[in-house]
Amino acid sequence: MKIYQFIERYFWVFMIAGLIMGLIYPVYIDFLMSMLQPFLMVMLFLVFIKTDVAQIFHHMKNFQHMTFIVIMFMLVVPILLFEATNLFSPELAIGILLITAMPAGAASPALTDIVKGNTALSTSILITTSIIAPLTVPVLFLALTANNLYVNPWLIFKTLAIIIFLPLVISLFVRRYFSDFTKRTSHLFTSINIFLLTLMVFAVIGSQRSVILNDFIPILWQTGFLYLVFIMLHAFGFLIGLKEDKKGKIATSIGLAYMNNGMAIVLAAACFKPSILVFTILSELPWNTLLGPFRKIIGKI
Repeated sequence: MKIYQFIERYFWVFMIAGLIMGLIYPVYIDFLMSMLQPFLMVMLFLVFIKTDVAQIFHHMKNFQHMTFIVIMFMLVVPILLFEATNLFSPELAIGILLITAMPAGAASPALTDIVKGNTALSTSILITTSIIAPLTVPVLFLALTANNLYVNPWLIFKTLAIIIFLPLVISLFVRRYFSDFTKRTSHLFTSINIFLLTLMVFAVIGSQRSVILNDFIPILWQTGFLYLVFIMLHAFGFLIGLKEDKKGKIATSIGLAYMNNGMAIVLAAACFKPSILVFTILSELPWNTLLGPFRKIIGKI
């Protein structure tokens, strides 16, 4: 077995190792945190090169289908989980709303690629939910909570546009003028993305190491609750893609469960009290450890 095949097969080992090392021995965290956005852009670039761009726009042109996905992802699921959580913990409900109201994560096409899903549909979901997020996030908080949340839609849109569209444009150029090179090296792209994702896990967890370890018991049960929520998100996403084939169901499931929790952490730091920030940071744990079990389960369906 070649090295890149080993990395792809045992990707979950690398991500868990990044998580553990972030808790035990965080080094160069400031530098790695400053590289999170470039890492995401490189990951998307490698995914875009392997993806038929025509298929991306094909999915986005299916207005009725994408409207259904956006409504479910950005409104229905966040509202349902907020209301359910609010029955026993209003504070946690705010954290759940903040996490689930986020658009699909910038890494979701790369994760979809790892699990052999429809990366074109995954990228369409990423782009569409990212464009709509500056509108839906503040509306949800104004409608459902008493918090005076201020979100700068233009800043969010500009950041996401750089992260998403710049790699897309560059990938189109590379595919056009360096097609032979990309064909010869494309088998390495998934393993490179796994390595970059591991570095991101290491950096984010390491940056919050003291927060996670100093208040262990509350952290433990909140983490367990988040695992339950993320398992439900996988299931909801699979059901939302019921009319899709298996690869499409994988894309919708990952798009819903692997949201842009980095954005949630930034918003929590700017707009909420520390307990909400810690809760959003804890979402990194299920976010980074459930993909392996999901791939095993999906492989048996």
